[in-house]
Amino acid sequence: MKKNIAVIGGGNSSEYEVSLQSAAHVFAEIDGERYNKYLLILKGRDWHIEENGTQYPVDKNDFSFTRNGEKVCFDYAYIIIHGNPGENGMLQGYLDMMGIPYSTCSTLCEAMTFDKYTCSNYVKAFGIQTSDPILIKRGMPYDQEAILTATGLPCFIKPNAEGSSFGVSKVKSRGEFDAAMQRAFEKCPEVLVESFLDGTEFTCGLYRAGGRKVILPVAEVIPKKEFFDYEAKYNASMSDEIIPGRFSEEITERIQDMASEVYDLLRCEGIVRIDGFVCGEEVVMLEVNTTPGMTANSFIPKMVKAMGANLRDVLTEIIEDKLHSTR
Repeated sequence: MKKNIAVIGGGNSSEYEVSLQSAAHVFAEIDGERYNKYLLILKGRDWHIEENGTQYPVDKNDFSFTRNGEKVCFDYAYIIIHGNPGENGMLQGYLDMMGIPYSTCSTLCEAMTFDKYTCSNYVKAFGIQTSDPILIKRGMPYDQEAILTATGLPCFIKPNAEGSSFGVSKVKSRGEFDAAMQRAFEKCPEVLVESFLDGTEFTCGLYRAGGRKVILPVAEVIPKKEFFDYEAKYNASMSDEIIPGRFSEEITERIQDMASEVYDLLRCEGIVRIDGFVCGEEVVMLEVNTTPGMTANSFIPKMVKAMGANLRDVLTEIIEDKLHSTR
């Protein structure tokens, strides 16, 4: 009997529209001959299935919906929500209570990686080189001069828990600092200030399924703007993405080793993407994306293709891994 798969998109963050695009792409790629697949759109308390222009409300008591008098219970959730509640552990906690396996990392891992400051400090304790962010909370007094003495100029100011580069500013002068802080605080009550990393940006995707870990080709990122912002991420003309990246064999291996170590340290599951910079001979981790973009223009589908694999097969491998294992 076919298993019922809910592909969950939407969410409550600024990344709602991006999530819907990712969910639509994942939904199209999941093998419909092998599974019954349903697109579940979530926003706040509104959870519904969208099918042929009709919406069916989801019963959160048992994670099901009713169509034409027939109750459909889900066997698995493929989460493709960027931000709250799919990337901070909240949705995973609900599914854990329902006993429903899902595609992403655990509740604990999601909560830790969504908090960039916590994640950075955790992996740094194990010897991973990070951007050493400074954390500032809304309402907390801060000393701009002391911060800039530590980070230098230019620096980056960003929300502690937000994706797709929403609320991120590159600060080139002291006069830009307070406005950049305000923009970041509009997205999150906690803000990070990071030193400018003078190097080449990279991202590395990987996943574990069927008892094996697969490390995808490393991508080199060359934004045509000041940095890899929202527009550069989702508009192909705004950045050059080279897969595999033009790194030496040694640097490529070090990037992949770092990504693999971080994946294990955080006890990640499913597809994860780890971003960072190569600065001279140093490999610096920037952040961990546990629900990376899956639009046609996103890195993971491109990396899978560059590896010579089929995205449908990868998704099947990930789904089957959780369906046949106990959490």
